[in-house]
Amino acid sequence: MNSSMIRYLLGSVLKIEGALLMLPCLVSLCYQEKVGFAYLLVAAVCFILGVGMTVKKPEDTVFYLKEGCVTTALSWIFMSFFGALPFWLSREIPLFTDALFETVSGFTTTGASILADVEALSYTALFWRSFTHWIGGMGVLVFLLAIISLSGGSHINLLRAESPGPSVGKLVPKMKHTARILYLIYLGMTLLEVVLLLAGSMPLFDALTTSFGTAGTGGFGIKADSIGGYSPYIQWVVTIFMIAFGVNFNAYYFILFHNVRKALHMEEVRCYLGIILASIGILLMDTLKIYGNFADALRHSSFQVASIITTTGFSTADFDLWSQTSKTVLVLLMFIGACAGSTGGGIKVSRFIILIKTIFKELNSYIHPRSVKKITFDDRPIEHEVMRSTNVYFITFVILFIASVLAISFEGWDLTTNFTAVAATINNIGPGLELVGPSRNFAFFSPFSKYVLIFDMLAGRLELFPLLILFHPAIWTELYAHKSALKRLKARRQSKDGEKKNKALRRK
Repeated sequence: MNSSMIRYLLGSVLKIEGALLMLPCLVSLCYQEKVGFAYLLVAAVCFILGVGMTVKKPEDTVFYLKEGCVTTALSWIFMSFFGALPFWLSREIPLFTDALFETVSGFTTTGASILADVEALSYTALFWRSFTHWIGGMGVLVFLLAIISLSGGSHINLLRAESPGPSVGKLVPKMKHTARILYLIYLGMTLLEVVLLLAGSMPLFDALTTSFGTAGTGGFGIKADSIGGYSPYIQWVVTIFMIAFGVNFNAYYFILFHNVRKALHMEEVRCYLGIILASIGILLMDTLKIYGNFADALRHSSFQVASIITTTGFSTADFDLWSQTSKTVLVLLMFIGACAGSTGGGIKVSRFIILIKTIFKELNSYIHPRSVKKITFDDRPIEHEVMRSTNVYFITFVILFIASVLAISFEGWDLTTNFTAVAATINNIGPGLELVGPSRNFAFFSPFSKYVLIFDMLAGRLELFPLLILFHPAIWTELYAHKSALKRLKARRQSKDGEKKNKALRRK
């Protein structure tokens, strides 16, 4: 276990977070808010700690998937802890558990909130709260990959640990260039949304914070009614961009480099868009009875389907008041999620495609025992390792989901609340049903339940295993063994250096 490289990368993450915290400081300066001092203090602490951890670059920069998982999980924990401090120090969120919940919800792009009156926050806090979505959407480690050099296959190991989906591939030969392309697409789409929202007479601050939430598929709003108070034009722009950010970013790479046919041929994207159209159709028939107007029903149905399947969590209406059919469809979309390689959460469309094809293959083997049939995805055979990891993911997801529902059930809240609270956090969606519906919040949960949901948010964003690996004893044993080995190596070098000096003195 390359502990020195883990320490170096964690230090780099802290330095980046320190730099990013300067943006809310500028917002504080613009609006002349004193809370900016809390953000400046935390930024200074992050930078000092980061410099201390990176002052000595490791000699060995190679590390493997297990190091990538540990680094990723610890990075998100570090980011969330330090990102919560400004909320707590400024007393805008007095309890640290609540501040941590809000920050983890931001970085993991969940959008679940403990705030009863979001409009009471300062502009600085509102900006940082939404900006955490944009940071967490693509992931700070992807940004780190674009600017640092690692040896061997270390880049791909770090990207695999952070990027959601069954598999991660290269767009170009070098992973460093892949990370840059991903961030350029991400930044370009965000800026385009800002421009379109400004064209709809949305204030600049609102356009920025809304675009951060849409791009990261997070859903923190700066208004009590989320997006409901804005014009139909703005709601349609947000709807389109929510769907766009839920698409596998490989498709945009193919489009940019004049391979539109390959982008349209991506099986997951076609299935994702098909699920969206089918869901809108079901909700449209159902909500026509409520709104009595085709245009309004189509707008609200499209917005809510896009918001839930991409795990954004914005809302234009209280869908908890809709029919049981509509609510059932939305809960199912919570679990399906967006495409792999997007900023969306959930189990991912690609995993469901693989699972369904595996079921059909198994049924076919019962009918034709001697037949040999390969499962394909995008006209390429799926490796057994991918099928195995998909099945293991589903099993682990179900176990963690059941354990979480059971853990928070001891408080005595109703099953719908507990079930959808866990579904909304582990799938990084935000709102659920009943007591955690779109017009309510998570403040009523006890500190214990909040930490369970914090764990679920982190586990869901990191695809379970990078976080779960921290609880494996062998990881900490290897870390301790590596540190001990480094100490012994250092002692040997010092001993050899001492012997050389003694020999040199004797010669003199």
